[in-house]
Amino acid sequence: MSNGHTVLVPARQIEPREFWAPRGGAGAPTQSIHYPPPGVPGPPGCRRRHTLPASEFRCLTPQDATSVFAIEREAFISVSGVCPLKPDEIQHFLTVCPELSLGWFQEGRLVAFIISSLWDEERLTQESLMLHRPWGHMVHLHVLAVHHSFRQQGKGSVLLRRYLHHLGGQPAVRKAVLMCEAHLVPFYEKFGFRPVGPCKATAGPLSFVELQCSLQGHACKRRSSC
Repeated sequence: MSNGHTVLVPARQIEPREFWAPRGGAGAPTQSIHYPPPGVPGPPGCRRRHTLPASEFRCLTPQDATSVFAIEREAFISVSGVCPLKPDEIQHFLTVCPELSLGWFQEGRLVAFIISSLWDEERLTQESLMLHRPWGHMVHLHVLAVHHSFRQQGKGSVLLRRYLHHLGGQPAVRKAVLMCEAHLVPFYEKFGFRPVGPCKATAGPLSFVELQCSLQGHACKRRSSC
């Protein structure tokens, strides 16, 4: 993973831009803009521009797929030449398991996201890159990506921490797992992930380290917006 990530090919920065799976703390508080009630004049110069929240975290939907792929493509193509998830795979995961995704929106614009699915084996395999197994107890983080205009601002860290708290509120989920390049391992270790060895899944010539994280210590501290 990197400033965006998937369980496949992460970006090459210590604050990841992505973590992704090859194919085949606490977050900032939500802010609101308050306007005077209808008919009540505001202070001089006050103009109502929009009613969108300044910052919002919520689960993604299939309608977000286009924005998701645009961020993912820019984040990964420039680094590895391959995207962790293709458009149809993004659409699939956001349809069958949207509750395992999390998007960060600022004034209605998607700036960062995570997409995951459930897995039912102890280690990742090539199949795990494309499948969702609803009976599984391990969340596989396919991709974490940050829009290029918002990188190097710590947003990847905020989103990942918030996401782990989100997972901590789902009792059926016991672990989170991801794959990343070796130079990104120290970043994920800060969030409780531990290397378990080379990952069996690969992407082209790239090889990855598999990391797992127990979710017992990540109780959900906020009301989910999903």
